[in-house]
Formats: sequence, C-alpha cells, structure tokens
Amino acid sequence: MTSTQQRLDERYGRTAGAERRTRTGMIIAGVVFAIVFTAWVVWGGLSGTNAELETRELGYANVTDTSIDVRWEVSTTPGTEVSCAIQALNESFGIVGWRIVDLPASSERTRVLTETLRTAERPVTGLPYRCWLP
Repeated sequence: MTSTQQRLDERYGRTAGAERRTRTGMIIAGVVFAIVFTAWVVWGGLSGTNAELETRELGYANVTDTSIDVRWEVSTTPGTEVSCAIQALNESFGIVGWRIVDLPASSERTRVLTETLRTAERPVTGLPYRCWLP
C-alpha cells in the first residue's frame, strides 16, 4: 500500500518537494506584490503636484442673443497660474460659446471672475467647463 500511495502522491504532486516549491512560489509572489505596491504608493504620493485647484460656478447674467456674462470662482495656491475653459449652452445643452481663459498667478487664494462670451445663438446658461494647471 505504501508504494501505491507514494506513486499516487508523486503523480498528483503531493510530494515534499512540490510543497516546498509551492510555498517558495507564494513567498516570491508576495514579495513581488509588496514591492510593486510600495512603488505605486510612493510614485502616486510623491510625484504628483501639490497644488490644489477648485472651481465653482457662481452664475451668469446679461444674457442676449449673442452673448452672456459667466461668473465663476477659482481657488488655488497663491502664485499659481491657472487656465479655464468657459462655455455657454443653449436650451438643448449644446455649446454655443466657448473660451479658454489664462489666469496669471495671484497672491489671493480665491478669485471671483466674470467673462463675457460671444455666442452663436441665444444661451440659457454659462459655466466653467474645466480648469487646469498649465
């Protein structure tokens, strides 16, 4: 019986050597995972910019058939340049006016801005689409 059991264990990989190889493989996989995870955390945490950027829509005014005044707020670290895309939308939410505004660095953290957009047709709203650090 012992030789039959031994042959079955060898056939199906239940030998002492197979267990060591499995354990070694699991340890190596764990170490590789830990190294990759640590590298990812360090890369994501240290390589990104530390500047914060927040944008808030404040409203619109002076709507005519060909223009709209868009009012918005930008908050960022003082001394940081910012670019923003401002858009005007019609009643179908189609873009009828668009402008990219480059804001120079400022000593203020939060700035309230108003931009007049020319439009292709009567707008019903105007808002900041997106702001980014150049």
